[in-house]
Amino acid sequence: MLELIAQPLTAEAFKPFGDVIDGRTSDYFMINAGRTQRHHDLAEVQLLGDDARTLINIFVSQPVTVPLDVEGLERHPLGSQAFIPLHEERFIIVVAPPAESPDPEKICAFVTDGRQGVNYHVGTWHAIHSVLDVQGEFLVVDRGGPGHNCDEVAYPLRVVLP
Repeated sequence: MLELIAQPLTAEAFKPFGDVIDGRTSDYFMINAGRTQRHHDLAEVQLLGDDARTLINIFVSQPVTVPLDVEGLERHPLGSQAFIPLHEERFIIVVAPPAESPDPEKICAFVTDGRQGVNYHVGTWHAIHSVLDVQGEFLVVDRGGPGHNCDEVAYPLRVVLP
């Protein structure tokens, strides 16, 4: 079984898989009579296929234990998928670059600091949502519409924290 050590999430390390969403490190401009910072265009929402539309969802996830045994990976060939914690929930991310199947040499694991979100680009392989410590609520932005948008593959692996 492949064992991964989840590294701290950084925009640079995550770039091959998508975007890190973090208002602490992004540029902003002021709106609403100077009372609001707008952290603009933090992730690229990708929608492919006819009649695709953007969905905005809230996921409520139960915490996992570490070491985390992952049974498989999934990818969304027609749209990106963003996970943004609503209450500073930390979570584990397991990803592999877009390819016909996950390459074991390129699978990575990250752990967020609770204020970071991620946006998986089209076709990026990833494990199911895995929140740490407490039940988590996440704003999720992904694709709706016709077409097959979820491929799954069995891929057992274990994730540990440093």
